[in-house]
Amino acid sequence: MGLVNAVSEKDRGEDKKRKEEEELEKLRRLLVEGLEGFVADEKVLRAMLRVPRHRFVPDYEQRAAYTDRPLEIGHGQTISAPHMVAIMCEILELTEGNRVLEIGAGSGYNAAVMAEIVGKTGHIYTVERIESLANFARKNLREAGYKNVTVLLENGSMGYPGYAPYDRIAVTCAAPDIPESLLEQLKPGGIMVIPVGSYSQELIRVKKDSNGNIHKKRKGEVIFVPMLGKHGFRKGLE
Repeated sequence: MGLVNAVSEKDRGEDKKRKEEEELEKLRRLLVEGLEGFVADEKVLRAMLRVPRHRFVPDYEQRAAYTDRPLEIGHGQTISAPHMVAIMCEILELTEGNRVLEIGAGSGYNAAVMAEIVGKTGHIYTVERIESLANFARKNLREAGYKNVTVLLENGSMGYPGYAPYDRIAVTCAAPDIPESLLEQLKPGGIMVIPVGSYSQELIRVKKDSNGNIHKKRKGEVIFVPMLGKHGFRKGLE
């Protein structure tokens, strides 16, 4: 009798978990449908449909994972709102096989979305300065099955020259100016997206042409946490 009860309890637990996953998948589909008003790139929308955002947030935020807003992940950091992730991916014009540098791994969610687009032949190198968040991102990416993402514990304000040059650079924290080190690590023909400014920030698309000339285009006002470090702010936003 005891064994029967134990099996029954296990079955009920698995059934509950399955139903929860199904409900979360429905919420994810609704979220992505809503993002069609922000981006037109089908690759981006398909990628966001495949990435389980609820696996990239703390347990207490899981029910809010498919609301279109930033969520706290600890240490004063946030995971970007889904529409902003989609917009940045579209600006980057990611393609299969791209080598991408991300500044600010956070929970690993943004890297997962980009990893879906660049595919098995591409790779995401994502830099995080906070050790516990770097470990959190590694855990999330590993459990979600992403093998084409490397999380690096470094201060990203200087980029990461070890795997440069990069086809694309995604910066998820606001810098006072566009760091020269990132421009140097961007491959000719490459694209970078970066928020620039303190309390008033703008998202900037940076394109390096085949001759090494830099072309910038403003893509709208945004709000991001500050980049800290040599080429960032010294203490929060100034």
